[in-house]
Amino acid sequence: MVATSGEAGTGTAEEKRARKRLIGGPGILLVWLYGVMVVGAVSRSAYQIATEFDRAPLPYTLSALAGVVYGFITYTLVRGGETARRAALVCCAAELVGVLTVGTWTLVEPSAFPDATVWSDYGMGYLFIPVLLPLSAMYWLRRARTA
Repeated sequence: MVATSGEAGTGTAEEKRARKRLIGGPGILLVWLYGVMVVGAVSRSAYQIATEFDRAPLPYTLSALAGVVYGFITYTLVRGGETARRAALVCCAAELVGVLTVGTWTLVEPSAFPDATVWSDYGMGYLFIPVLLPLSAMYWLRRARTA
């Protein structure tokens, strides 16, 4: 059904434009990379928690937490809008703090991590994507701010 009034479609067109802004251009790459990280972190941690949780509970729990964070960021990027952009920005900052904290912790006290997490050694096992991704996302989200 097509709206006959110009007013009827204005709100949804503006809303779609604002939401598309987060996943246009480099934003689509961020959505794709975060989606890959969700699959990697969640599947890895689910398997490890199910089969060998008693071996290294802290790293496996942190990997599961990373998967949840990646999932939330992916959702907010796809959802779009100013509120989602702000939520994603805060979550990316928290993710960066987590990566830097866990990365430093794994270097300073490796005995606390008998097995690696997604964020161990600043994400070295994931080609340093866990430390580069939140930086890139925060840059993109600040640029995508609505006027």
